[in-house]
Amino acid sequence: MIATQPFGRTGHASTRILFGAAAVAAMKPDRADRVLETLLEFGVNHLDTAASYGESELRLAPWLRGGRERFFVASKTGEREGPAARESIQRSLERLEIDHLDLIQLHNLTDEAGWQIAMGPGGALEACIAARDEGLVRHIGVTGHGTFAAAMHLQSLARFAFDSVLVPYSYLMMQSPEYAADFERLEVVCNERGVALQTIKGVARRRWPEDASGPRFSWYEPLRDEAAIRRAVHFVLGRPGVFLNSSSDATLLRTILEAARDFDADEAETATDSAALEADVAAFAMEPIFVRGASDVI
Repeated sequence: MIATQPFGRTGHASTRILFGAAAVAAMKPDRADRVLETLLEFGVNHLDTAASYGESELRLAPWLRGGRERFFVASKTGEREGPAARESIQRSLERLEIDHLDLIQLHNLTDEAGWQIAMGPGGALEACIAARDEGLVRHIGVTGHGTFAAAMHLQSLARFAFDSVLVPYSYLMMQSPEYAADFERLEVVCNERGVALQTIKGVARRRWPEDASGPRFSWYEPLRDEAAIRRAVHFVLGRPGVFLNSSSDATLLRTILEAARDFDADEAETATDSAALEADVAAFAMEPIFVRGASDVI
């Protein structure tokens, strides 16, 4: 089974791997059910979906019938105006067939213009707070992609006591001095305030090359070598307190979960030293999927 730890100050002990439910966004129900069986096998107890993840919420609904207590259920709204965010929350509840969300997150709030709307009067944050007061959601978080995510989350935490944040985190991302400095500052604030720190893109290899062939189950190309995935997962989990969201490519789910199940801090420190990770970068032609000033959007 995968180890659990407190999900910030929420009172819930979440598995260190959170299920990124974008993986079931385009799946047929029978295949999605097989994914659930895999999650239960490893004890994963935290589902992370979003209003914008295709049919994901609909695919999760059957799993929650009669078993709502097994999972911490998180969703996201990309709306910035309050009324639209309220409608998004209601729709998520209806599609998931539940009466409350454990966590609603302001999705990818990394641009200043959108931030001002969402955090201002009549904005999405006010709608989330109202939904929390009504018992429709229990906690409120904020997510972000790109190299400005950590810095923007610090700005968000200065305005409101969010319960969780979500940012990219990988060996390659941390080779950017600017991003690494922002991430380190964010981590300090999260630790001081009991804010859950979720990470994404831990097993990213690079953006898809133009000549890449074959199916694409995520917008970026992930690592596929099992040993490299194991090292990438252990690099993330080697930072105490953080969580890793699984890839939107469900074909990698078991490999990621096995790596997390087998994680041992002492062994991981040896297996994920900089030489081993740099060897993976060279062997698999890895490149950062977010580069400030060049490729900061999905």
